[in-house]
Amino acid sequence: MSTAPARNIVAGRPRGFVPQQALHAALEVFWLRGYEAATLDDLTAAMGLSRSSFYACFTSKRALLIEALQRYADQLFAALVTIARGEREGKAAVQAILTEIADPKGGVRGCFFVNTVCELGPHDNAVAGLAQAHIGRVTELVTDLIIAAGAAPEIAAARAGAMLAIAIGATSLRKAGASPSQIETLLRQAEILFPI
Repeated sequence: MSTAPARNIVAGRPRGFVPQQALHAALEVFWLRGYEAATLDDLTAAMGLSRSSFYACFTSKRALLIEALQRYADQLFAALVTIARGEREGKAAVQAILTEIADPKGGVRGCFFVNTVCELGPHDNAVAGLAQAHIGRVTELVTDLIIAAGAAPEIAAARAGAMLAIAIGATSLRKAGASPSQIETLLRQAEILFPI
């Protein structure tokens, strides 16, 4: 008999249970329905878990949301860093970052991060804190690109914040039905804020 620890096998969980896949399935439910409207039955069905397995792995619906939101933010930030490193010219890097955030062809479901922050941020300190931390690191990334392109440090952060406000606002307009071309036109206005 093997003494190696069992992998992905906990009493009550399906044999093929993979926490990251379950987390992704939950994220999709939250993204489609929102936090309040997503029921535990919706989540467990999408994740392929019983209620007891759900609680054993994720402890609560809110804890699951926070974990899904953090994962989404971390993956988005990693993609933005990759974009920043892949562009040789700062202006092109910033435009590519703004486009990635706004996702002009992403459809009317909006951005999971923005949707969740709008729904819960005003009365949930954990969500608000996560939002501030994520927006802070993205702002710092864009600020560094603007400084590298020749802007004075004292104005670069304000310009980065304004550019991100355009991109984040564009996700809300997209959710309200703005077309990809309308979103792309809006994003081009951020170029005015870039150093000449």
